[in-house]
Amino acid sequence: MKTLIAIPARYGSTRYEGKPLVSLRGPDGDKTLIRRSWEAACQVRGIDRVVVATDDARIAEHAAGFGAEVVMTSSQARNGTERCAEVAALLPGYDAIVNLQGDAPLTPPWFVEDLLAGLAADPQADIATPVLRCDGAALAGLLDDRRAGRVGGTTAVFGAGHRALYFSKEVIPFTAAAYSADAETPVFHHVGVYAYRPAALAAYPAWPVGVLEVLEGLEQLRFLEQGRPVLCVPVEARGRRFWELNNPSDVAVIESILASAAAPGAWAVAEGAGNR
Repeated sequence: MKTLIAIPARYGSTRYEGKPLVSLRGPDGDKTLIRRSWEAACQVRGIDRVVVATDDARIAEHAAGFGAEVVMTSSQARNGTERCAEVAALLPGYDAIVNLQGDAPLTPPWFVEDLLAGLAADPQADIATPVLRCDGAALAGLLDDRRAGRVGGTTAVFGAGHRALYFSKEVIPFTAAAYSADAETPVFHHVGVYAYRPAALAAYPAWPVGVLEVLEGLEQLRFLEQGRPVLCVPVEARGRRFWELNNPSDVAVIESILASAAAPGAWAVAEGAGNR
């Protein structure tokens, strides 16, 4: 499949204004969130093009400065999927459009590679998204966020054929069991990446925003509320810890994960990768 990765980035986040330009320290020095997300996208094999999609001149100037291709989108996009739909309209001709959200710099390349393989193998799916089974430590982190009143990671439940049933910022399904740090749990962390078929992505902005999307603040629920099939693709961490930057408190968590990376260069992008 001819594939485009778009990284939507906006400055005015209600939970963390200016988030794409926040600095994250790692073994390779200080780099902004949007740069680390772009570098993660550029590590994915088999991708034809990677762009940063934004309506903010500050983000655009910064992204162009480190070598990213930038697509300017309108300020009317209500979420990353609508912003990706604008990109797809401006840059037609791709079989799949990947939305690698700009707050997920720890996304391993195989998450996206497995995601695209899952979409290619399921012609009935309009959209595919990765899910990662939580171990006890990851589940404890999600529960700590909720107890503290923070909106942290999203969880997913799915049924036969890995069709999504629901996504929530609450921790679902409920479990009263106690888990050790490395034990498997029945909870799946939703990874903030999507692969869309062009027709479904083009239709998305015209669909009404549903009650569930508003309540949860989750853009993928618009597909479910329209009865469109969403494929959940289980992925393996392979020793990597996944975390998203949703709140200022997540900066320290991500910097800790970066510092503990097995190889100091694991988060560095190969020279020229952004021009694929």
